Amino acid sequence: MDQSLFYLINEQWTNPVLDLFMAAISDIEIWKPFVILIVLVALIFGGFKARSCILCTLLALLIGQQVTGVLKSAINRPRPKQAQIVRLVELQKASPKFLTLFKQPRTRYSDRSDRLRSGPSFPSGHVMNNTVIAVCLTLFYRRRGWFYWILDVAIGYSRIYLGAHWPSDVLGTFFLATGQTLIIVGAIELFWRWAAPRWAPKLYARQPRLLSDAGPGSDLPSSDSAGSGQKNLRHR
Repeated sequence: MDQSLFYLINEQWTNPVLDLFMAAISDIEIWKPFVILIVLVALIFGGFKARSCILCTLLALLIGQQVTGVLKSAINRPRPKQAQIVRLVELQKASPKFLTLFKQPRTRYSDRSDRLRSGPSFPSGHVMNNTVIAVCLTLFYRRRGWFYWILDVAIGYSRIYLGAHWPSDVLGTFFLATGQTLIIVGAIELFWRWAAPRWAPKLYARQPRLLSDAGPGSDLPSSDSAGSGQKNLRHR
């Protein structure tokens, strides 16, 4: 099943438009300046929620990279291009990097030299990083955060399309990264509830939870509802 699905995605379901799109979304160097800009804007103008989200995301990414490295070495699964001949798509060189989007990428088939160019296959670093981001955005921004999952799935698909990973690598990494990130963010939330009252009581009074904008009085009834309740008591 793994081999058959890989063959369909890498060999059959291809066209020049997908070649450029898949290669582009997998290349972080193209998007790095935009990501840095978004993070800076969020830190400056995003408020407590944005800064908390960025902090949790960075910590989860850092831990995720360590887990990825350990598992890659322990499992040592060969990539498709290390185990067989596969179709590869390569972006052309350009400076600045994003100009490569205006050039048609090259396609070729892997050879012996490709077997030594990359590390083991599982887990996928691309999928790990982007799933961490997707989970954190979903936890902090709910419905708006869900939109990042579209990009995450597209990047996961691109790793198969480009011959870098098996379908099972991508699927397994999705589950691994999701569970790991939920645990990490949950631990950070617990640490905040323990540490903030001691070290930042004023901030904690305004933000008792990292994953919510609600303050300590948000669960109290509003003045309108309280007034109506009193009226109902008078009429009884």
